Amino acid sequence: MSGKGGRRHRGHHDKDKINLGDKGKEVLENIDDNNIIVQQFRGYAAELDAKHDRYERIFKINRDVGIESKRIIFLLHTIDKESKRNVVLDAAKSRLDNMARTLFKDIANELNGQDAYQFHRAYRAGLEEYVEALTFHEYLQNGEMQDCTKLESALTYHTTPTDSTEQSITRKVMVTPTDYILGIADLTGELMRKCINNLAIGDISSCYQTCNFVRKIYVAFLGYTSVAFSNEMNKKIFTLKQSLTKMENACYTIKVRGSEIPKHMLADVAIVAAEEYATEDDEGYQAF
Repeated sequence: MSGKGGRRHRGHHDKDKINLGDKGKEVLENIDDNNIIVQQFRGYAAELDAKHDRYERIFKINRDVGIESKRIIFLLHTIDKESKRNVVLDAAKSRLDNMARTLFKDIANELNGQDAYQFHRAYRAGLEEYVEALTFHEYLQNGEMQDCTKLESALTYHTTPTDSTEQSITRKVMVTPTDYILGIADLTGELMRKCINNLAIGDISSCYQTCNFVRKIYVAFLGYTSVAFSNEMNKKIFTLKQSLTKMENACYTIKVRGSEIPKHMLADVAIVAAEEYATEDDEGYQAF
Protein backbone atom coordinates (compact mmCIF):
# COMPACT_ATOMS: atom_id res chain seq x y z
CA MET A 1 0.00 0.00 0.00
CA SER A 2 2.74 2.42 0.96
CA GLY A 3 4.66 1.63 -2.23
CA LYS A 4 1.69 2.30 -4.47
CA GLY A 5 0.83 5.41 -2.53
CA GLY A 6 4.40 6.60 -2.90
CA ARG A 7 4.30 6.15 -6.64
CA ARG A 8 1.03 8.05 -6.86
CA HIS A 9 2.48 10.83 -4.77
CA ARG A 10 5.59 11.09 -6.94
CA GLY A 11 3.51 11.05 -10.10
CA HIS A 12 1.32 13.88 -8.80
CA HIS A 13 4.44 15.82 -7.79
CA ASP A 14 5.98 15.34 -11.24
CA LYS A 15 2.80 16.57 -12.84
CA ASP A 16 3.06 19.78 -10.82
CA LYS A 17 6.72 20.18 -11.80
CA ILE A 18 5.98 20.37 -15.53
CA ASN A 19 3.58 23.27 -15.01
CA LEU A 20 5.03 26.03 -17.17
CA GLY A 21 3.50 28.86 -15.22
CA ASP A 22 2.10 32.08 -16.56
CA LYS A 23 5.40 33.24 -18.05
CA GLY A 24 5.96 29.97 -19.93
CA LYS A 25 2.42 30.00 -21.31
CA GLU A 26 2.94 33.54 -22.47
CA VAL A 27 6.12 32.55 -24.33
CA LEU A 28 4.41 29.61 -26.05
CA GLU A 29 1.44 31.72 -27.09
CA ASN A 30 3.70 34.38 -28.59
CA ILE A 31 5.82 31.99 -30.72
CA ASP A 32 5.83 33.11 -34.32
CA ASP A 33 5.18 30.05 -36.51
CA ASN A 34 6.57 31.92 -39.50
CA ASN A 35 9.91 32.53 -37.79
CA ILE A 36 12.68 30.83 -39.81
CA ILE A 37 14.39 29.45 -36.68
CA VAL A 38 11.15 27.90 -35.43
CA GLN A 39 10.52 26.37 -38.85
CA GLN A 40 14.04 24.94 -38.96
CA PHE A 41 13.72 23.27 -35.58
CA ARG A 42 10.34 21.82 -36.47
CA GLY A 43 11.93 20.47 -39.63
CA TYR A 44 14.69 18.87 -37.53
CA ALA A 45 12.07 17.32 -35.26
CA ALA A 46 10.19 15.87 -38.22
CA GLU A 47 13.44 14.50 -39.65
CA LEU A 48 14.37 12.82 -36.36
CA ASP A 49 10.88 11.35 -35.99
CA ALA A 50 11.09 9.91 -39.51
CA LYS A 51 14.51 8.41 -38.77
CA HIS A 52 13.34 6.80 -35.52
CA ASP A 53 10.22 5.41 -37.23
CA ARG A 54 12.35 3.94 -40.03
CA TYR A 55 14.73 2.40 -37.48
CA GLU A 56 11.82 0.76 -35.66
CA ARG A 57 10.37 -0.64 -38.89
CA ILE A 58 13.74 -2.16 -39.82
CA PHE A 59 14.17 -3.55 -36.32
CA LYS A 60 10.79 -5.30 -36.51
CA ILE A 61 11.81 -6.91 -39.82
CA ASN A 62 15.13 -7.89 -38.23
CA ARG A 63 13.23 -9.71 -35.48
CA ASP A 64 11.26 -11.72 -38.06
CA VAL A 65 14.50 -12.58 -39.89
CA GLY A 66 16.09 -13.85 -36.67
CA ILE A 67 13.08 -15.98 -35.72
CA GLU A 68 12.77 -17.56 -39.16
CA SER A 69 16.54 -18.19 -39.38
CA LYS A 70 16.50 -20.03 -36.05
CA ARG A 71 13.57 -22.15 -37.21
CA ILE A 72 15.46 -23.08 -40.37
CA ILE A 73 18.50 -24.11 -38.30
CA PHE A 74 16.29 -26.31 -36.12
CA LEU A 75 14.82 -27.82 -39.29
CA LEU A 76 18.27 -28.62 -40.67
CA HIS A 77 19.17 -30.44 -37.44
CA THR A 78 16.32 -32.88 -38.10
CA ILE A 79 18.29 -34.51 -40.92
CA ASP A 80 19.00 -37.96 -39.50
CA LYS A 81 18.21 -40.25 -42.42
CA GLU A 82 19.39 -40.17 -46.02
CA SER A 83 15.82 -40.60 -47.30
CA LYS A 84 14.75 -37.41 -45.47
CA ARG A 85 17.83 -35.40 -46.35
CA ASN A 86 16.75 -33.95 -49.69
CA VAL A 87 13.27 -33.09 -48.41
CA VAL A 88 14.67 -31.10 -45.49
CA LEU A 89 17.34 -29.36 -47.59
CA ASP A 90 14.81 -28.34 -50.24
CA ALA A 91 12.40 -27.00 -47.62
CA ALA A 92 15.17 -25.02 -45.92
CA LYS A 93 16.37 -23.62 -49.25
CA SER A 94 12.88 -22.49 -50.14
CA ARG A 95 12.48 -20.66 -46.84
CA LEU A 96 15.91 -19.02 -47.13
CA ASP A 97 15.10 -17.78 -50.63
CA ASN A 98 11.72 -16.52 -49.45
CA MET A 99 13.40 -14.39 -46.77
CA ALA A 100 15.68 -12.87 -49.41
CA ARG A 101 12.68 -12.09 -51.64
CA THR A 102 10.50 -10.59 -48.92
CA LEU A 103 12.03 -9.59 -45.57
CA PHE A 104 15.43 -8.49 -46.82
CA LYS A 105 13.84 -6.74 -49.78
CA ASP A 106 11.74 -4.75 -47.32
CA ILE A 107 14.93 -3.75 -45.48
CA ALA A 108 16.55 -2.76 -48.78
CA ASN A 109 13.54 -0.56 -49.59
CA GLU A 110 13.82 1.13 -46.19
CA LEU A 111 17.54 1.75 -46.75
CA ASN A 112 17.04 3.22 -50.20
CA GLY A 113 18.38 6.77 -50.27
CA GLN A 114 19.49 6.54 -46.63
CA ASP A 115 22.85 6.28 -44.89
CA ALA A 116 22.90 2.51 -44.31
CA TYR A 117 25.36 2.79 -41.45
CA GLN A 118 22.82 4.74 -39.39
CA PHE A 119 20.44 1.76 -39.52
CA HIS A 120 22.98 -1.06 -39.52
CA ARG A 121 22.48 -1.95 -35.86
CA ALA A 122 18.75 -2.33 -36.46
CA TYR A 123 19.16 -5.40 -38.69
CA ARG A 124 22.65 -6.68 -37.88
CA ALA A 125 21.57 -9.41 -35.45
CA GLY A 126 19.03 -10.86 -37.88
CA LEU A 127 21.56 -10.75 -40.72
CA GLU A 128 24.07 -12.75 -38.67
CA GLU A 129 21.40 -15.35 -37.90
CA TYR A 130 20.58 -15.52 -41.61
CA VAL A 131 24.25 -16.04 -42.48
CA GLU A 132 24.42 -18.83 -39.92
CA ALA A 133 21.35 -20.57 -41.37
CA LEU A 134 22.45 -20.02 -44.98
CA THR A 135 25.99 -21.37 -44.50
CA PHE A 136 24.72 -24.30 -42.41
CA HIS A 137 22.45 -25.27 -45.29
CA GLU A 138 25.27 -24.90 -47.80
CA TYR A 139 27.59 -27.07 -45.74
CA LEU A 140 24.99 -29.82 -45.44
CA GLN A 141 24.23 -29.53 -49.16
CA ASN A 142 27.74 -29.30 -50.63
CA GLY A 143 30.25 -29.65 -47.79
CA GLU A 144 31.32 -26.01 -48.28
CA MET A 145 29.94 -22.47 -48.09
CA GLN A 146 29.72 -19.46 -50.38
CA ASP A 147 31.70 -16.27 -49.89
CA CYS A 148 30.36 -12.90 -48.82
CA THR A 149 30.14 -11.48 -52.35
CA LYS A 150 27.46 -14.00 -53.36
CA LEU A 151 25.39 -13.06 -50.34
CA GLU A 152 25.68 -9.37 -51.21
CA SER A 153 24.53 -10.15 -54.74
CA ALA A 154 21.54 -12.14 -53.44
CA LEU A 155 20.47 -9.19 -51.27
CA THR A 156 20.70 -6.66 -54.12
CA TYR A 157 17.46 -5.82 -55.93
CA HIS A 158 16.99 -4.17 -59.32
CA THR A 159 13.78 -2.46 -60.42
CA THR A 160 13.21 -2.72 -64.16
CA PRO A 161 11.83 0.54 -65.64
CA THR A 162 8.45 0.37 -67.36
CA ASP A 163 9.16 3.40 -69.52
CA SER A 164 12.18 4.26 -71.67
CA THR A 165 12.46 7.58 -69.88
CA GLU A 166 12.80 5.92 -66.46
CA GLN A 167 16.03 4.66 -64.96
CA SER A 168 16.53 1.32 -63.25
CA ILE A 169 16.73 1.53 -59.47
CA THR A 170 19.09 -0.63 -57.42
CA ARG A 171 18.40 -1.28 -53.77
CA LYS A 172 20.49 -3.45 -51.49
CA VAL A 173 21.06 -4.56 -47.93
CA MET A 174 24.50 -3.52 -46.72
CA VAL A 175 26.47 -6.61 -45.64
CA THR A 176 29.79 -5.82 -43.98
CA PRO A 177 32.62 -8.40 -43.82
CA THR A 178 32.27 -8.43 -40.02
CA ASP A 179 28.58 -9.36 -40.29
CA TYR A 180 29.47 -12.35 -42.43
CA ILE A 181 32.42 -13.42 -40.28
CA LEU A 182 30.42 -13.28 -37.05
CA GLY A 183 27.72 -15.39 -38.69
CA ILE A 184 30.37 -17.97 -39.63
CA ALA A 185 31.57 -18.01 -36.03
CA ASP A 186 28.04 -18.88 -34.88
CA LEU A 187 27.87 -21.56 -37.57
CA THR A 188 30.65 -23.54 -35.88
CA GLY A 189 28.44 -24.10 -32.84
CA GLU A 190 25.80 -25.72 -35.04
CA LEU A 191 28.46 -27.83 -36.74
CA MET A 192 29.64 -29.04 -33.33
CA ARG A 193 26.09 -30.15 -32.49
CA LYS A 194 25.79 -31.81 -35.89
CA CYS A 195 29.06 -33.65 -35.32
CA ILE A 196 27.82 -35.14 -32.05
CA ASN A 197 24.42 -35.95 -33.56
CA ASN A 198 26.13 -37.82 -36.40
CA LEU A 199 27.68 -40.16 -33.84
CA ALA A 200 24.22 -40.97 -32.51
CA ILE A 201 23.31 -42.49 -35.86
CA GLY A 202 26.70 -44.13 -36.34
CA ASP A 203 27.93 -41.71 -39.03
CA ILE A 204 31.52 -41.50 -37.81
CA SER A 205 33.08 -40.37 -41.10
CA SER A 206 30.86 -37.30 -41.24
CA CYS A 207 31.90 -36.40 -37.72
CA TYR A 208 35.58 -36.44 -38.73
CA GLN A 209 34.81 -34.42 -41.84
CA THR A 210 32.91 -31.77 -39.88
CA CYS A 211 35.67 -31.54 -37.29
CA ASN A 212 38.29 -30.90 -39.97
CA PHE A 213 36.05 -28.28 -41.58
CA VAL A 214 35.66 -26.38 -38.29
CA ARG A 215 39.42 -26.62 -37.73
CA LYS A 216 40.01 -24.84 -41.05
CA ILE A 217 37.59 -22.11 -40.01
CA TYR A 218 39.41 -21.70 -36.70
CA VAL A 219 42.79 -21.39 -38.44
CA ALA A 220 41.30 -18.72 -40.70
CA PHE A 221 39.98 -16.83 -37.68
CA LEU A 222 43.41 -16.84 -36.07
CA GLY A 223 44.74 -14.99 -39.10
CA TYR A 224 41.93 -12.43 -39.09
CA THR A 225 43.76 -9.71 -37.20
CA SER A 226 41.97 -6.57 -38.43
CA VAL A 227 39.49 -6.79 -35.55
CA ALA A 228 41.83 -8.38 -33.03
CA PHE A 229 40.83 -5.84 -30.40
CA SER A 230 37.09 -6.34 -30.83
CA ASN A 231 35.57 -7.78 -27.66
CA GLU A 232 32.75 -9.34 -29.66
CA MET A 233 35.14 -11.05 -32.05
CA ASN A 234 37.36 -12.30 -29.21
CA LYS A 235 34.32 -13.86 -27.52
CA LYS A 236 33.32 -15.53 -30.77
CA ILE A 237 36.81 -16.96 -31.27
CA PHE A 238 36.90 -18.25 -27.70
CA THR A 239 33.54 -20.00 -28.18
CA LEU A 240 34.70 -21.34 -31.54
CA LYS A 241 37.77 -22.85 -29.92
CA GLN A 242 35.63 -24.49 -27.24
CA SER A 243 33.41 -26.06 -29.90
CA LEU A 244 36.43 -27.30 -31.84
CA THR A 245 37.99 -28.77 -28.70
CA LYS A 246 34.78 -30.68 -27.92
CA MET A 247 34.72 -32.06 -31.46
CA GLU A 248 38.39 -33.05 -31.37
CA ASN A 249 38.00 -34.80 -28.02
CA ALA A 250 34.96 -36.69 -29.29
CA CYS A 251 36.72 -37.70 -32.51
CA TYR A 252 39.84 -38.72 -30.60
CA THR A 253 37.82 -40.93 -28.26
CA ILE A 254 35.98 -42.60 -31.13
CA LYS A 255 39.23 -43.09 -33.05
CA VAL A 256 40.95 -44.76 -30.10
CA ARG A 257 38.06 -46.61 -28.47
CA GLY A 258 35.59 -46.86 -31.32
CA SER A 259 36.01 -50.58 -31.84
CA GLU A 260 35.15 -51.40 -28.22
CA ILE A 261 32.11 -49.10 -27.93
CA PRO A 262 28.68 -50.34 -29.16
CA LYS A 263 27.27 -48.11 -31.88
CA HIS A 264 24.22 -47.18 -29.83
CA MET A 265 26.53 -45.79 -27.12
CA LEU A 266 28.87 -43.79 -29.35
CA ALA A 267 27.09 -40.49 -28.87
CA ASP A 268 26.94 -40.80 -25.07
CA VAL A 269 30.63 -41.66 -24.82
CA ALA A 270 31.55 -38.87 -27.23
CA ILE A 271 29.61 -36.27 -25.23
CA VAL A 272 31.37 -37.31 -22.03
CA ALA A 273 34.74 -37.15 -23.80
CA ALA A 274 33.94 -33.76 -25.30
CA GLU A 275 33.30 -32.26 -21.88
CA GLU A 276 36.12 -34.07 -20.08
CA TYR A 277 39.04 -31.89 -21.11
CA ALA A 278 39.20 -28.12 -20.81
CA THR A 279 40.41 -25.97 -23.69
CA GLU A 280 44.18 -25.57 -23.50
CA ASP A 281 46.16 -22.45 -24.33
CA ASP A 282 48.31 -23.93 -27.08
CA GLU A 283 47.27 -24.09 -30.72
CA GLY A 284 48.04 -27.75 -31.36
CA TYR A 285 45.82 -29.81 -33.64
CA GLN A 286 44.79 -33.44 -33.81
CA ALA A 287 44.59 -34.99 -37.26
CA PHE A 288 42.20 -37.76 -38.16
